[in-house]
Amino acid sequence: MAERRGYFIVINYITGKLVYVTQNSIIVENGGIGYEILVPLSVSGRALQIGSEIKIYTYMYIREDLLQLFGFMDKDGLDIFKLLITVSGIGPKGALGILGAMSADDLRFAVLADDAKTIAKAPGIGVKTAGKLIIELKDKLKLKDIADDVSIQGMAADNLVDSGGTARQMVSDAAAALAALGYPPADAMRAVKSVGRGTYSTVEELLKLSLKKL
Repeated sequence: MAERRGYFIVINYITGKLVYVTQNSIIVENGGIGYEILVPLSVSGRALQIGSEIKIYTYMYIREDLLQLFGFMDKDGLDIFKLLITVSGIGPKGALGILGAMSADDLRFAVLADDAKTIAKAPGIGVKTAGKLIIELKDKLKLKDIADDVSIQGMAADNLVDSGGTARQMVSDAAAALAALGYPPADAMRAVKSVGRGTYSTVEELLKLSLKKL
């Protein structure tokens, strides 16, 4: 699908036949045209079948002497990519490297946990740049939704003043405790999030269940 913006036709996504795959790009044929799309390793590393139909969400990067398409298998990856390139010092290829090293959710967890070291594992991203990324994106990413996903259900009313706020505090406390035990902050947050709803009523119970996930 494409839409006109000013003098340009912006390609939002492409559906077509996959005809070529490299480590850094794919070629999708649509209407007799082969579109070369730069993709993260999380896309090119999949078991993609040449000749199969594929839908890929795209971002068109335009400079005076350059026009490139960057692609992702889902809109969430595309949306995070758009946020990443707003960070000073991170261009499209740097953002692609980050999303090749971690998923969109992994990045959210790392930002929530102030885990610059995990983000800095991406190629071309140092700890200083990762720290800047955390500062600039912390208010833009939907971090509240991550904590809300593990909100407590079915707890007695006298145990809660505010269900959502209390649940988020328990998640934060449990993740902090795991980090203090030496687990990477992003891994700690991921383990806490994976604990099923309604299976705990205290931080201690949440911590024990999270440790089993690790």
